[in-house]
Amino acid sequence: MWATAVGVARVRALETERQDALFRDPLAQAFAAAGGLWPSSPAPDDEAARRRRLAVSYSIVIRTKFLDDLLQQASAAGVRQVVLLGAGMDSRAFRIDWPDGTRLFEVDTAAPLDFKASVLRQERAVARCERIAVAVDLREDWPTALAAAGHDPTEPTAWIAEGLLIYLPQDAVELLLARISTQSTAGSRMGLTLGSRGVIERFGPGAAPGSAASMWVSEMPDDPVSWLAGHGWEAESHTLRERAAAYGRPFSSPPQSEERPGGLISAIRR
Repeated sequence: MWATAVGVARVRALETERQDALFRDPLAQAFAAAGGLWPSSPAPDDEAARRRRLAVSYSIVIRTKFLDDLLQQASAAGVRQVVLLGAGMDSRAFRIDWPDGTRLFEVDTAAPLDFKASVLRQERAVARCERIAVAVDLREDWPTALAAAGHDPTEPTAWIAEGLLIYLPQDAVELLLARISTQSTAGSRMGLTLGSRGVIERFGPGAAPGSAASMWVSEMPDDPVSWLAGHGWEAESHTLRERAAAYGRPFSSPPQSEERPGGLISAIRR
């Protein structure tokens, strides 16, 4: 599944080339090129596939900006530990100006971390904080591996699960959140992206085998704020449409139906 992370890097590289980019990710093009997705990848043959791809790309851009802002707000509040779960080709350790003393843990399996390390060496990339790669499968005992790498659960942490939960069955989502909560002291922050209700029905049937959409299995609960409150988090829920408008990238089409709570979540541990 980690190859989808290279596809995300391609989207971020294309956004970086825009004059009005919502963020700049100088390493994204190198990740995409090493993965064979640069300068471009073949365009879908049919119009429906093209629209699906554009929609997914749009969501990646908006969620990236949303989580960038969340992390910068957490840093401003004094949080100095960051954990990226399913980090993939995330380059926030290299592209965000972190306060002194920040430690950023990238948790993923060995294959994507090894691929990433080879590109970082090639690019001679220098992290702007203390970056610690933690090679462990999130289906295993990752909290123990994270602790062994130096994570301190008695200090506030900013947790990011970006483009991850949609690939996990519901019981795995609950276990992941329970583990995050156990490792989070008061003042910790969390940023999640959740599959919007109905997204699997809309995108799944036409998805090509092996594509990201073909592996989606989990959508967000009807009331994500209440769901997270049950785990001890005070959360806010935002829709892609709402955030896109706030960032000056409004959707060009009106909503097809009444919009339900959104899949961009920011939360604080109380």
